[in-house]
Amino acid sequence: MKIPEIKFTERFKEFMTQNNLTIRQVEQETEIPNQTLSAWLTGTRIPNAYSLCILADYMGCSVDYLLGRVDDEF
Repeated sequence: MKIPEIKFTERFKEFMTQNNLTIRQVEQETEIPNQTLSAWLTGTRIPNAYSLCILADYMGCSVDYLLGRVDDEF
């Protein structure tokens, strides 16, 4: 079984790449600080439950998908 934070980092990076988003754009639209987003993208930190919900809503997917628990986005 893969470690969830690794899958999270992969899925978050993939979303940003596919949507041509910068950290600044995500910060402005989610109000999650730039430093926090950067730490998530490098895999040095993982989001807490509240932040996961905000990010899942923003990305249009489930929290379980973000964490790698399921492969279906919804």
